[in-house]
Amino acid sequence: MSEQIKHECGIALIRLLKPLEYYQLKYGTWRYGLHKLYLLMEKQHNRGQDGAGLTTIKFDLAPGKKYIDRERSNSSTPIKDIFDAVNKGINKYSSKPELLNDPVFAKENIPFAGELFLGHLRYGTFGNNAIDYVHPVMRDNNWKSRTLVLAGNFNMTNVDELFKKLVDLGQHPRDYSDTVTVLEKIGHFLDEENQQLFRQYKNDGHPNIEISKLIAENINVAKILQASTKDFDGGYAMAGLIGHGDAFVVRDPWGIRPAFYYANDEIAVVASERPVIQTVLNISTDDVKEIKPGYALIIKRNGTILHEEIRIPQTRKSCSFERIYFSRGTDKDIYQERKRLGEFLTPAILKAINYDHENTVFSYIPNTAETAFLGMVKGVEDYIKNEKKRRILEKGANLSEKDIDEIISTRLRVEKIAVKDVKLRTFIAQDKGREDLVGHVYDITYGTLRPGVDNLVVIDDSIVRGTTLRESILRILDRLNPARIIVVSSSPQIRYPDCYGIDMAKLSDFVAFRAAIELLKETGQEGVINSVYRKCKEQQNLPKEQIINYVKEIYRPFTDEQISQKIAQLLTPKDVKAEVKIVYQSIENLHKACPNDQGDWYFTGDYPTPGGNRVVNNSFINFIEGRNQRAY
Repeated sequence: MSEQIKHECGIALIRLLKPLEYYQLKYGTWRYGLHKLYLLMEKQHNRGQDGAGLTTIKFDLAPGKKYIDRERSNSSTPIKDIFDAVNKGINKYSSKPELLNDPVFAKENIPFAGELFLGHLRYGTFGNNAIDYVHPVMRDNNWKSRTLVLAGNFNMTNVDELFKKLVDLGQHPRDYSDTVTVLEKIGHFLDEENQQLFRQYKNDGHPNIEISKLIAENINVAKILQASTKDFDGGYAMAGLIGHGDAFVVRDPWGIRPAFYYANDEIAVVASERPVIQTVLNISTDDVKEIKPGYALIIKRNGTILHEEIRIPQTRKSCSFERIYFSRGTDKDIYQERKRLGEFLTPAILKAINYDHENTVFSYIPNTAETAFLGMVKGVEDYIKNEKKRRILEKGANLSEKDIDEIISTRLRVEKIAVKDVKLRTFIAQDKGREDLVGHVYDITYGTLRPGVDNLVVIDDSIVRGTTLRESILRILDRLNPARIIVVSSSPQIRYPDCYGIDMAKLSDFVAFRAAIELLKETGQEGVINSVYRKCKEQQNLPKEQIINYVKEIYRPFTDEQISQKIAQLLTPKDVKAEVKIVYQSIENLHKACPNDQGDWYFTGDYPTPGGNRVVNNSFINFIEGRNQRAY
């Protein structure tokens, strides 16, 4: 993506199913779990760079011994920082290898030498990178079975409702955020389960020290999650550790946020992305399973692994943006989907260049669009191949050797046009007065086009705000003097805010929305804007279940092509000489390319949860009333 968008976080959970001595003997180190956690987190670094954290739980330590270790960082190198802290405790014994390599000693004396690990990578969708907001977050208690550690990839649309329910229970939450609210909600029902079991075993005559063990063995994690998630409206994949050793990962019933797992007799692993687990454990695609929407993977202290329904699964609406951009393209399915996204754009691209492929150079805007580019190349090459066949058949018996040479010499012209200057990008990001430098984020390869003759087609993952196109890319591409620049987006027009974890929260940021507003004004339809505002205001105090997304009416008077044309006008700088066209993916082709991931609310406005309709209407109200803030 040519413009940076923050997005959902990454989780990594590891449960070692054997004693540490086992890993020392088999793999030569008791740090096997820590090594795998580090790799899981590094391989998901794309999912969060605002902060990172990890928590370890040690089993069977005597009272008074520290059984939970946690480290978090919100620096610019958070993964390095937290593992530097881990290694500091380990390196303390580097001069005493007999102690360092003793798993029993390590567990008793070295922080993070445990059996249960939870790592997290954070993108702060609210822009708050304070260390208190970095996961894992913890709800501490002297009773192990009441201690809760939580890390997640989630965003709730109804924090106000959840907050009020906590207050009605008599609590006084220390902060107004979905992280604290979710932690306290699950913590409340964890307390209730503990209290119920305590009363049960107390009535049966068991002494308190024995009751603690019985609670740890029999606590019903599924029951806790069923009660605590009942009112959640949002997308989530939440991972939790309970102090006595139970662990869970629970997923929303629409499957909005992803989660995958693998287990054998040595280890159980959960991560946000499938190829990460495959790479770290060197296993096949089929070995990795998806946690089903509405289900929780529960790993009991005794090593039993359960996959239990928590919420009734709804129509699957897993995030298609995962497929287009955010997830690692090394996943078998995602790679093929991205290629199809590029291939399916072929007819629209050919139309935009008037089918003149001989005078057109095809390229991409680095680097994540490369896979869609390969699909686009395949689509255009297939068209050229069919054209060659048609011309040969048309000539028939009159086909000469010169005709053959001319026909078979026709080929697709592909060049690497734009090269991103990563170091410059880093420098610019840290500089408040950066406008004059933005135009140099990309370099171009000179001499790749015939000035004034060739068209230039470049494909990108998506065009959200369009700022980088307007301020940088189009001007840079225009230096090659193309006759026409066609910018292709492998995703459809982004028209509506996301409220489930991706940092696309304000309508005014979207160039498609700005284009629709401009078209309404130009065509004398300002009344539509006023009507939508009035309808949104009238719904503000309704229950979220009754709210309708009226912002759809902003786009209704216009075709996709009309909006694309207006976007091209809005993004073309006055000093660019080439004609600029913008081609977007269609919704139909998106669903055809990604058939199992139908979450498309940012394109269609069809939110999977009722809270989404409230968010989009509030976002429109904010736009009209001039408030530059999030709607959730």
